Amino acid sequence: MPFYLLILVALVQGITEFLPISSSGHLILISELSSAPDQGLAIDVAVHIGTLCAVVLYFWRDVSMGLAGLPRMLTGRIDTAGAKLAFLLTIATLPAIVFGLVLKLTGLSDAMRSMTVIGWTMLLFGLLLWWADQRGPNDKKDTDWTTKDALKMGLWQAVALIPGTSRSGICITAGRMLGYSRQDSAKLAMLMSIPTILASGALLGAEVITTADAQLAKDGAVAAALAFIAALGALSLMMRLLRSVSFAPYVIYRVALGLVLLTISYSA
Repeated sequence: MPFYLLILVALVQGITEFLPISSSGHLILISELSSAPDQGLAIDVAVHIGTLCAVVLYFWRDVSMGLAGLPRMLTGRIDTAGAKLAFLLTIATLPAIVFGLVLKLTGLSDAMRSMTVIGWTMLLFGLLLWWADQRGPNDKKDTDWTTKDALKMGLWQAVALIPGTSRSGICITAGRMLGYSRQDSAKLAMLMSIPTILASGALLGAEVITTADAQLAKDGAVAAALAFIAALGALSLMMRLLRSVSFAPYVIYRVALGLVLLTISYSA
């Protein structure tokens, strides 16, 4: 894989993973809008590992609390804040796992990897984010997260398997609809990404192991490191900006990109 493409893929994945603008959509567009070859499954896994490390580091206090409560949750004792967080994240992850398996087994996951699909999802879910952000109340905090809300956000997260939707974007949208503030909606969306990335990484990683070689491992390590740095920077910047700025800049970007992609698709 050319080194310039490796850097491009890692930076695009790192920057867009936690912003509500769809990392998967942007990665597909790299090959759709240029002659660049697909980055391959191994690099996909590597950049996801990099972004996973970034979100774990940024929210380490919550992650460590959830890990500490995991043994209690596994024995059916949801009696601490950590056990409750581990339980709710599990509930929120299940719909995406089920829907992901359905898409993979039916072949729909490959069928949806098109510029037209990405154009429509960029546009429509961008407008939905704007509507939810403008109309959503601000009467809940992340500590108010309930089983019902976790399941609802999990169902919305499953929709993000459609390219261009944005996992973080749709979870933030759901959070705002349910009444969580911008920062708390984003925080819950980021915490939900951890088990989701772990699940997808485990699924894809099993396929990568059989084809890995020394050069691929080296490329993967470089991609993971670059994705980690880019993701940590993008995540930190977004969380700081949400104290004073709405999601409007991301919505404008999504709508503009969606319209451009649809214009290209239907004029081809």
